[in-house]
Amino acid sequence: MDRAALTREYQQRLNNVCAPTPDTCEEARAYPVLEAELTALGDEHSFFQTPEDYREFIASATGGNRLQFGVKLARLDGQNRVVTEVVPGSAAEDAGLRRGDSMQTLNGRPYLYEDLRSAREKGTPIALGVLRLGQLQTFNITARESSTLDLPRLSFVPADGTASIPALPTGAGTSQQPTRQGEVAVIRIPTFLSGSRVAQTVHDLVGQAQNRSATGLIVDLRGNPGGSLSECDSAVSAFVPSLTRVARSADGNARTVVSRGTRLEDGRLTGGVRGARLWTGPLAVLVDEGSASCSEFFAYEVQYAGRGPVIGEATAGVGNTATRVFRVGEAAVQLTILNYAKPDGTPYPQRVKPDQLRAQGEDETRQLTLGFDPLLQLGVQSLQRAPVLSIDPFRTQP
Repeated sequence: MDRAALTREYQQRLNNVCAPTPDTCEEARAYPVLEAELTALGDEHSFFQTPEDYREFIASATGGNRLQFGVKLARLDGQNRVVTEVVPGSAAEDAGLRRGDSMQTLNGRPYLYEDLRSAREKGTPIALGVLRLGQLQTFNITARESSTLDLPRLSFVPADGTASIPALPTGAGTSQQPTRQGEVAVIRIPTFLSGSRVAQTVHDLVGQAQNRSATGLIVDLRGNPGGSLSECDSAVSAFVPSLTRVARSADGNARTVVSRGTRLEDGRLTGGVRGARLWTGPLAVLVDEGSASCSEFFAYEVQYAGRGPVIGEATAGVGNTATRVFRVGEAAVQLTILNYAKPDGTPYPQRVKPDQLRAQGEDETRQLTLGFDPLLQLGVQSLQRAPVLSIDPFRTQP
């Protein structure tokens, strides 16, 4: 791409748009021009964000508050939606909604997603009828301002491959539970939110799984949109003894080394955790097409180190670059600023191709409404063949 020519072309377009009042041209008139210019750039990682999109992005990226019910949904049979996740501390959690609930009615009428969205935007109380394991139940719920912070959580499923939806997860500070034989730990990481102690929480949860003598561990990254690479790197070091990455940009290269929760960039400390743990037992990672950005880095580092199978769908496709957000008035643009490679020059893949492919469609969502999670079951079964670290290299030190 000839960027200079691109700039000239779209500057002229902007001049034409603002020609009637060049000195008082409204900011919003530039938005379509910017959007068209980024489309012409041809980089799927670079894009324009409207003011509304940018506000939503900031809320999600920082764990800030926003008006929400606090549920993540999957489509089923057209208009129907199934709850795939409930955000802790949200109106949905307080109302009692759970993963696998299928929305059927809203205020006594057939459920429409548009009606739910309208109720959220207006803060209108609703009576939500959901189908839960064959039983129709009604929940009264009102959207409210609540945090988007969604930290990693730990749950346990049987190790015999008959895993259903995990029981209610435990937080980072609730490790006092009776030890059970023959169970697999599941660490769900919804996001790698910057500055939110994601990595510290992951190490703490690994410690809980070890204390409970889990026979294997699954990291669930489905739908994880990414976030802070520093949080991701320190988190993955709970499963991979060490990793090295080279960031290549117009300003030169920078080397990142991560080990035992500590992250160094060109020798400078840029992240770390207290009481770092290393899981040496069988490991599997679950991904789907919604696993993006640094969650793709996490999956690739596990795959590259041969620590365990990555299972699910090919990931979103932003796993080899980094972007930076630039404010444009009330809006913003995200632009690619660098890409990554291993020290030998091997580039990071744009998408992570799972070791075991398993499409995630409406059939899997329907199984979720029946209390089953097929991909989780596949992950549990894969642990029987997953490699283990025969020794913790850090515990051999005096």
